[in-house]
Amino acid sequence: MSNDPLLQPYQLKHLTLRNRIMTTSHEPAYPEDGMPKERYAAYHAERAKAGVALAMTAGSAAVSRDSPPVFNNVLAYKDEVVPWIRQLTDACHDHGCAVMIQLTHLGRRTGWSKGDWLPSVSSSRHREPAHRAFPKLAEDWDIERIIGDFADATERMKAGGMDGIELQVYGHLLDQFWSPLTNDLDGPYGGQSLDSRMKLLMDVLAGIRKRVGDDFIVGLRYTADEAEAGGITPEEGIEISKRLAATRMVDFLNVIRGRIHTDPAMTDVIPVQGMKTAPHLDFAGAVKAATGMPTFHAARIPDVATARHAIQAGLLDMVGMTRAHMADPHVVRKIVEGREDDIRPCVGATYCLDRIYAAGEALCIHNAATGRELTMPHDIAPAPERRRVVIIGAGPAGLEAARVASARGHEVTVFEAQPDPGGQIRLTALSPRRREMIGIIDWRMSQCAARDVTFRFNTWAEAEDVTALAPDVVIVATGGLPNTELFESGTDQPHVVSAWDLISGDVKPGQDVLIYDESGDHPGLMAAEVAATAGATVEVMTPDRVFAPDIMAMNLVPYMRALQDKDVAFTVTRRLKGVVRDGNRLKATIGTDYSDFTSTKTYDQVVVNYGTLPLDDLYFALKPLSSNEGEVDHDALIAGRPQTATRNPGGAFQLFRIGDAVSARNIHAAIYDALRLVKDL
Repeated sequence: MSNDPLLQPYQLKHLTLRNRIMTTSHEPAYPEDGMPKERYAAYHAERAKAGVALAMTAGSAAVSRDSPPVFNNVLAYKDEVVPWIRQLTDACHDHGCAVMIQLTHLGRRTGWSKGDWLPSVSSSRHREPAHRAFPKLAEDWDIERIIGDFADATERMKAGGMDGIELQVYGHLLDQFWSPLTNDLDGPYGGQSLDSRMKLLMDVLAGIRKRVGDDFIVGLRYTADEAEAGGITPEEGIEISKRLAATRMVDFLNVIRGRIHTDPAMTDVIPVQGMKTAPHLDFAGAVKAATGMPTFHAARIPDVATARHAIQAGLLDMVGMTRAHMADPHVVRKIVEGREDDIRPCVGATYCLDRIYAAGEALCIHNAATGRELTMPHDIAPAPERRRVVIIGAGPAGLEAARVASARGHEVTVFEAQPDPGGQIRLTALSPRRREMIGIIDWRMSQCAARDVTFRFNTWAEAEDVTALAPDVVIVATGGLPNTELFESGTDQPHVVSAWDLISGDVKPGQDVLIYDESGDHPGLMAAEVAATAGATVEVMTPDRVFAPDIMAMNLVPYMRALQDKDVAFTVTRRLKGVVRDGNRLKATIGTDYSDFTSTKTYDQVVVNYGTLPLDDLYFALKPLSSNEGEVDHDALIAGRPQTATRNPGGAFQLFRIGDAVSARNIHAAIYDALRLVKDL
C-alpha cells in the first residue's frame, strides 16, 4: 500500500473509491443527438483505465425540455438516454472507476430559440448576461413539473448503472432560486428568507429520494460564496452547507466559490493561466471543517503537488483534476509508477472550455488525442521498422513530430534556426501572464531528450544539409513570418510593424498607436497590452463586427482586465486600406466592408496583426527530390493509414510540411498535424 495521500482509498457511503483523484463534471460537448455515444464513452474510459477513481460525467445533463442545451449537453429527459448511459458506465466500471453524472435545469442560463423553442424559466425576471434570454418567472405548475423532472432523470441514471448523481447548484435554476440576487418570486419559493430560497432544492432532493431510495448516492456541486455584493456570503454559504448536511439526503458536497453569469465571473470560478492556482481550496476546506461532510472541489488544481497538499492537509476528501486530465489522461498511472515528471502539464490555456462556450467541442491545446480517443493514440505504438526522420523547425509542430517519431522508434534529427526551441510559443511566453505556455515546449523537449533526438540549433537548414543525412522522411515545420500585407492589396506596407515586433521588444511602442487586428487572435491584444502598459494611447481596429473573435470568452477576460484602466479604444467594422507617411506621423486610410465610406486618421505607429505567411522556401527546394513531391493522401490521413503516395518514383525520401509552414492556424492545429501524420510513419 502506497503512503501517498492521493493513492489512499476513500469510502463514500457504500462505494469504495480507489484513490482521491476525480474528474469533476464537465461537458466536453461530445454527445450525438443529445446522447453520450461511443466517443463520449471512449473519452472517459481512457481516464478510467489509467486509474482515476471517480468520473463525474456531463457538465449539466438537462432534466427538462425547457432547459435546452447551450453546449451540446446530454439530454437526461429522454428515455433513450438509458442504454447510452449504461454503455458509458460499463466502460468506466470495466476499469474499476466509479462513475456519476451531473443533472441540472439551466433556468435562465440558456435561450428560448434552442431545442423546442420553449421560454426559459427562472426565479428571476432578469436575463443572464452570458446567454441573454429574458426568462419568464416560474409558476407553481412549472415548479411541480421540474421537481418531477429531476426525479425522473435520476431514475434514468440509476437504471443506466450510475453510482450516483450530482445536482448542479451554481448559476443554474436551483442556484437562481437560492441566491438573493436572482430570486424575484413571491410565495413559498420566493422572498429573502433562506428557508424559502432553499425550498426548491429541498423539494427536488425529497422527490429524488422518494424515487430512488436512500442508498443511491446524491451530492451537490454548489456555490457556498457568490463573491458578490448582495449575494450569498461566506457565512450564509456555511449555513447552507450545514443545512445540507443536516438533511441526510445529501451524501457529498462539491464546493464552488463565485458566480458564472458573466465571462469575468466565470473566469474567477474557473481560473485560466496567469491567475492564482487553487484560489478557492482553503474555502472548500472551511466547508469541510464546518460540516464534516465528504467534500470535493476543483478549480485550477493543475499539478500533483497541489492536489496532494489538498488531501494531506485534510482540506478535501476527493480532489478534482479535470483540465489536468484533459492534458494527460494518465496522471494517476504516472503517479503510481513514480513518473510524475512525465505528466504532460496543463498550461491553463483553457482552449478546452473556450471552445465549448463558442459552441465547439472540448479539445486540449497541446494534446490532440483528447476527445479523439477513437482515432488518436495517447500512447504511441512502435513502428514495424526504424526509419531516419529529419525535421526542420523546433516549434510546437516540429517538436510534436519529433516526440511521436522518436516514440515510434525512429532515428530523429531536428534542425532549428534559433538558439532555443519554441517558435511562436516562445514569443507568447514573454507575456508574464502567459509564461506557462512554455510548458508545451519544455515537456516535448524532455520527451525528446529521453529518446535521444538529435537537435541542431542555430542552424539555418538548406536542402544539402537535409539530404546529407540520407533521410527516409523529411518533415518541414518551419512555421511562418508575420504578414503585413493588407487584405487583397497585393503589396507589403513598408510603414507598418507587426504585432510580433512589439511583443518581442524589437520595436518600442509609439505614443499614439493603431493596432490593426485582422486575425482576431492573441498577438493583436498582446501587442495592444504592451503598448498600453508603456503609456501609449491605443486604438484596436478590426474589420469584423466583434474584436478578437478567436480569443473567445475566458481568455479574453485577462486582456480586458489589463486594458480597462488604460487609454484603449476598440473600433469595429473598419478596414485599414493603406498607410503613408505624413510628416513625422503616419496617415491611415480607413474604409469599411459595409459601404464605400472612407476616412483618414493619423497615428505615430501602425501595428498589423494579419497572421503569418509560410516560411516554405526549403519545402519547395526539397519537393522535386522527394518521392511524393509533398503530396498528402487526405483519405489515408483521416483514416489513420500510412502515407504511400508516389509521384516521383526516383525520389529519395517522403516529404511533408505541417503547422504554419502550411498556413497560419493555431497551436492545436500544428500539434494535430504532427500527431496524425507521424503516428503512422
